[in-house]
Amino acid sequence: MKTIRLEEINSTNDYAKKNMSQLEHMTAVYAQRQTSGRGRLERKWMDTGEDNLFLTIVLKPKNEKEISNFPNLTQYLSVILSMLLEEEYNLNPQIKWPNDVLINGKKVAGILAEGTTHGGKFFGLALGIGVNLNTTSEKLALIDKPATSIFNEIGACVNKEIFLKKLLEKFCLLYDEFIADGFPFIKNDYEKRAMFLGKEITINVLGEIHQGVATGVTDEGSLVLKEDDNNKIYYIGDIV
Repeated sequence: MKTIRLEEINSTNDYAKKNMSQLEHMTAVYAQRQTSGRGRLERKWMDTGEDNLFLTIVLKPKNEKEISNFPNLTQYLSVILSMLLEEEYNLNPQIKWPNDVLINGKKVAGILAEGTTHGGKFFGLALGIGVNLNTTSEKLALIDKPATSIFNEIGACVNKEIFLKKLLEKFCLLYDEFIADGFPFIKNDYEKRAMFLGKEITINVLGEIHQGVATGVTDEGSLVLKEDDNNKIYYIGDIV
C-alpha cells in the first residue's frame, strides 16, 4: 500500500476526498497532527497529539458488486484493528455497534467512512480511523466520554510507524476476500467481539431513541433489536 505522510492537516478524510481523483486505490494518508478530526454524526475527534494515529485509506471499487460491500468496510476495519490489538498487544478489544473499538469499556478507536462521487456515480471511499496509541491519562481525562489508549492499557509506548505498518498489512491481507463475500466473511469475528449482544441497550437513530435487547447482527451488518417482543432491524444509528 502506498503511504502519504503529512505533518499537519485539518482532516485526513478531507484531504483524501479533495484529492480522490489523483490518489490511487489502496493509498494510506496519515498525519502527525490532525486539527479538525471528526467521527460519525459530525462528532469531533479530539487532537490527542502526534504520538497517535490519524489515518485514511483510499479505496476505489472495480465494479458494482464491490460497491455493494463498501458500506461494511468500517466494520471490517474494526475487526482488523481488534485482531491486531489481540495478537500484538495481548489486549481484549470489544466492538460497539457499528464500528467503535473499546478496551475495558473505553473507546480506543473511532472509524468514519465518507464516499465521493464523480459524474453522479460512486467514485471512491475515504476510510478514516483515529487510534489512541500513546494518549496520556491527563489527556484522556479531557475527553467527554470514557476513552483509553494502548499506552494506558499496557504501560508502554507504541511505535506509530510499526503499528501503522502492521495495521495496513493485516487490512490488505484479508481485503479481497472481504470485498468478494461482504459482511458474512467477518460476521463470526465481529459477533464474538460485540459487547452489545444479548444486552439491554439504547440506540439513537437520527434523533429517535429506541430501547430493547440486541439479539443479533444481520448478514448486512445491521443491528437486530428486540422491542416489545418484536425484532426490528436498524441499518444506521449509535448505541448510547
